[in-house]
Amino acid sequence: MTLRVSILLLLLGWAFAGAAATIEVCAGCKVKTITEAIQQATAGDIVLIKSGFYAEGNIVVDKPLTLRGEGYPVLDGRMTEEALTITADSVTVEGLKIQNSGHNQLKDLAAIRVQRRKDYIIRNNILFNSFFGIYLEYAGAGIVEGNTIIGKAESEMNAGNAIHAWYVNNLTVRNNHLSGHRDGIYFEFVSDSHIHDNRSTGNVRYGLHFMFSNDDAYYCNIFDQNGAGVAVMFSKRITMTDNLFEHNWGRAAYGLLLKEITDADILRNHFTDNTLGIMLEGAARIRYENNVFKSNGWALQISGGCEDNHFTRNNFLNNALDLVVNGRANNNSFDGNYWSEYNGYDLDRNGNGDVPHRPVKLYSYILTQAPEAIVLLRSFFIDLLNFSEKISPALTPDNVLDNRPLMQPVS
Repeated sequence: MTLRVSILLLLLGWAFAGAAATIEVCAGCKVKTITEAIQQATAGDIVLIKSGFYAEGNIVVDKPLTLRGEGYPVLDGRMTEEALTITADSVTVEGLKIQNSGHNQLKDLAAIRVQRRKDYIIRNNILFNSFFGIYLEYAGAGIVEGNTIIGKAESEMNAGNAIHAWYVNNLTVRNNHLSGHRDGIYFEFVSDSHIHDNRSTGNVRYGLHFMFSNDDAYYCNIFDQNGAGVAVMFSKRITMTDNLFEHNWGRAAYGLLLKEITDADILRNHFTDNTLGIMLEGAARIRYENNVFKSNGWALQISGGCEDNHFTRNNFLNNALDLVVNGRANNNSFDGNYWSEYNGYDLDRNGNGDVPHRPVKLYSYILTQAPEAIVLLRSFFIDLLNFSEKISPALTPDNVLDNRPLMQPVS
């Protein structure tokens, strides 16, 4: 045998030896439990879980494997413990239905937990009636996509989050449907990550909640019918584009809360039918452009510590109140927006009104002092007060103006 042939056979042997094996799991298979299959598997193998019911307690994946369900096999946590814990890099979990993980406020039990690992993929799973759905802690790059995570939360105190990320970087969360939890998505100390094309609906507190997370982007998501839409707090350099915030109604409900956030872009979002579109508190150096505020109670509420915010080419359409300013106006600008209540004129036909628009009404100032005055919202008396304040401003900030109001909505 020639040397060349010997080398070729040796390489072929290595290739076959390194090929991933598939281990089937089912009641009638040689391997009957997922735990046994993981123990037998070597790095890179596929554990193919056939349709059926598996109540094995907490299954630990401690080597690089793919756990793939066929016909959505059920992993049941028996309401006492976690269902699946990933303690190895390069693990893929797909096509499983995981239900009834334990509910425990002290241990934060989850349906799927990733601990200090990276290169994980969690996709196309159904998670039902879990305290936390997917819990990522001290994790590196990974993907969470295509999952349906449905909880039964009735209050903040007895519920976890659908997707919970704590000290994570380079995470992608996309195409998930999240409902019935405290928060749909929760980020704390998460950086360089992307959230897109998700629907977060019917959660008790927030559809999405950021805390101390920088250099992230979320886009093309739907946040509807939550306690409040999205809260971004104590974070920097967040990009928020092409999202829909709608039907977030309640005493303290808003589409978007910005608290102690700087250097962000908020572009091409729709805020529709919310109690409050955007609430700003301690928000600075943020660009708001090409957003639509339609049929909200309040479109914008700006509190203290908000500076260098620039609103331009936004549409304000049929909101009860377009703008409420609590505190000093500072150097925020509002030029070049469309306001449906603007009744000025454009004699030079350049597309901008010739008379500046004052978006802050006297009635909004009265509401901040006496919220019960909301019952007078549509009264002739309030219309008269607003008109008199418009003619001769006394209580509303005289420097909050749109000097170039648009005559037509931005398309």
